[in-house]
Amino acid sequence: MTTDWLYPWLRTLHLICAVLWVGGMFFAFVILRPSMAIIEAPQRMLLHTQVLRRFFLVIWHAMPLLILSGFAMLFGFMNGLQGAPWQIHVMLGLGLLMAAVFLAIVLGPYRQFQRTTDRTRMARSLDTIRKLIGLNLAFGIVTIIVGGLFSP
Repeated sequence: MTTDWLYPWLRTLHLICAVLWVGGMFFAFVILRPSMAIIEAPQRMLLHTQVLRRFFLVIWHAMPLLILSGFAMLFGFMNGLQGAPWQIHVMLGLGLLMAAVFLAIVLGPYRQFQRTTDRTRMARSLDTIRKLIGLNLAFGIVTIIVGGLFSP
């Protein structure tokens, strides 16, 4: 029995997860955060609390699915790393780096943000989260460029 039907489904799942992750970071970094300047600080903190909780919950599910679908395509259809072109190696490396940055955000500044009620500490945590999301957004855009321009 052939599994050729599985590859398009894995690729579709992979792309949906990437869109959710990178698109969510773009929205948070470029649209939501600057728009929140018109809101008073206490309301901004409450909104950040809700937005980050929901966004990180989505990514907590999308990120492993993205990685697993990528490995399934790599080892199920490309004969592993030795059979994959350089573009796949770049996307894999950047994807794993993005996952590490996400984990660093969630386990570091986001955890601090959740555990404090001091606005100064919350603002510091949010600034770190913003910078790391910006870094991850850049990695995500580069990954999309490599995948879009150079992937077979």
